[in-house]
Amino acid sequence: MSAVILTVTPNPSVDRTLDVASLVPGVVNRASGGHVEPSGKGVNVTRALAANGVRSRAVLPLGGTEGDQLRRLLEDESVSYVGVPVTEAVRVNISLRTPDGVVTKVNEPGPTLSWGEAEALAEAVLAHLGHGDWVVGAGTLPRGVSDDFYADLAERVREAGGRFALDSSGAALRQGLAGLPALVKPNLDELAELTGTTLPTLDDVLAAAAKVRRATGADVLVSLGEEGAVLVGDGPPLHARAGGPVRVASTVGAGDNLLAGFLAVDGPPARRLLEAVAWGTAAVRSPRSLAGPVTDDDRALVVLG
Repeated sequence: MSAVILTVTPNPSVDRTLDVASLVPGVVNRASGGHVEPSGKGVNVTRALAANGVRSRAVLPLGGTEGDQLRRLLEDESVSYVGVPVTEAVRVNISLRTPDGVVTKVNEPGPTLSWGEAEALAEAVLAHLGHGDWVVGAGTLPRGVSDDFYADLAERVREAGGRFALDSSGAALRQGLAGLPALVKPNLDELAELTGTTLPTLDDVLAAAAKVRRATGADVLVSLGEEGAVLVGDGPPLHARAGGPVRVASTVGAGDNLLAGFLAVDGPPARRLLEAVAWGTAAVRSPRSLAGPVTDDDRALVVLG
């Protein structure tokens, strides 16, 4: 059986996006349309992989009527998932999008998970893990879950013969590094917070990423928005970006698509980085967090350097 990419999203969501002509605080803003999607960073990685024919399975808690809706949304997209029952309802996030592509998000905190529910989530990951598989630990941690959840899971995945990729923020990211993941994927702000430095130039970004690599041994993939992404690993540092202007419909989920693209292919680091940025570029052109299948035209837009 070929390898599978597992994702674990401890705090998934039902995401509702509303289109508004403008966003004015303190008055009634009327929506012209909208859509609902399954979401959460790991869920988005699995959705992107599935849309491109790459085997992936999302592991996530499901509770309440919102959890039932999330389950239906995943099934509507034919996304493979393992739902772990929890007592409280999963969250609903609201995005307000204006015609210029600017998105204002309001995220609920999500449920409180008991120790047993968090452990059941970790055990579900390990139960479906094969030797050499990737596990992506992604997103914020819900209330009740210790900040060292990802660190503990990364260690257990490594002991079972898997590889762990960490994509989180704040304390969950900082403490998650103690689990020695194989890959860390911060964005620019997360890397700055993690290293306690300002990162005004590409050289500053590379130096900060190298600091994380020295501390953990992990490959460090940093998403940089319109500047693409950098990769700091065993070889020389690499930078890839779109070689021309890109029409941006929405940036929501772009980093998740970028990570999915990086994990989707094997080969030299440069090839994997180029694929990652192609997936991220395809995502920002889509009004939804999920882009369609990535094409050779998407790949042709991306250059190194």
